Amino acid sequence: MSYDAKRTDGTDDRLVLTFHGTGGSAEQFHDAAATFLPGAHVVSPNGDVSENGARRFFRRHAEGDYDMEDLARRRDAMAEFVRAEIARTGARHVTGIGFSNGANILTATAMAAPDLFDALALMHPLIPWAPDPQPGLAMTRVLITGGERDPICPPDLTQGLADWFALQKADVTLAWHPGGHEIPQSEVEALRDFLV
Repeated sequence: MSYDAKRTDGTDDRLVLTFHGTGGSAEQFHDAAATFLPGAHVVSPNGDVSENGARRFFRRHAEGDYDMEDLARRRDAMAEFVRAEIARTGARHVTGIGFSNGANILTATAMAAPDLFDALALMHPLIPWAPDPQPGLAMTRVLITGGERDPICPPDLTQGLADWFALQKADVTLAWHPGGHEIPQSEVEALRDFLV
């Protein structure tokens, strides 16, 4: 499957894919990724689902109530897209960065295809189901960020996802801030420190 995407070709063997939140676009994290990881290839797909005009990566029935069949189809399509970008760039190290809905498609894709990514930066993910074990994620570097008062991504589910990754023997860092679903400077700094 092909997504409309913004691409900046790099000079080394690193590939970074960024995934925007609901209502965002490929622009949301593309330039930040290119700044934090100079020399890397950066690819930022646009979500191909419209929710009242807002771009998303998969359908949902309501907040936190996902269309799981649609998510499975689009997760598999995203894995195919990522594989094609790895082949196109010749990348040997692949990092995913996602916020909110983008973090959710990234998480689902990595759970199903753990060989794709070396590192995952998941900003305000919401995984409201109990994932099956995935031993292929062992040693994957994972950053999870969240707000202690996030009304969209309840902190207990954020913590639960971090615990799940730890059980898979991933190398997990969990960074909290005292606010909600926004991205404050402290979260930007946590992302930068994770990437560089």
